Amino acid sequence: MAGGIVDRSRGSGRYKPLSEINVTPFVDVMLVLLIVFMVTAPLLTVGVPVDLPKTEASQINNPDEPLVVTIDAERKIYIQETEVPRERLVPRLRAITAANQDQRIFVRGDRTIAYGEVMGLMGLINSAGFDRVALIAELPDQNN
Repeated sequence: MAGGIVDRSRGSGRYKPLSEINVTPFVDVMLVLLIVFMVTAPLLTVGVPVDLPKTEASQINNPDEPLVVTIDAERKIYIQETEVPRERLVPRLRAITAANQDQRIFVRGDRTIAYGEVMGLMGLINSAGFDRVALIAELPDQNN
């Protein structure tokens, strides 16, 4: 136990708290936080379900968080997980990026929509002044 333990061995009869720290509650809290982070971390990915095309290209590793624009099979456009009308896409991107033209923007397109639809979306973003626009594709299964 921490604190409050009486030490009368010196004969003074005064209460002296021990200077030991009880780390059990600290460990308990840290374990609970670890479990919470382990459960919530997979949920932080972009959650709009699209069927991405597969590619043989290598994966891009970039440390800064990109902005993801998605067009699904029903031609609905999303910024991250929020649906946005096509005419409001550029103003929303400018507001989110604070007009930072160097912000990386990834475009995800469902494989069932026409290539021209995805390229039209990329062209719209690029014509707004965003130069760092890239496509996202699903890597092929490594088992095949």
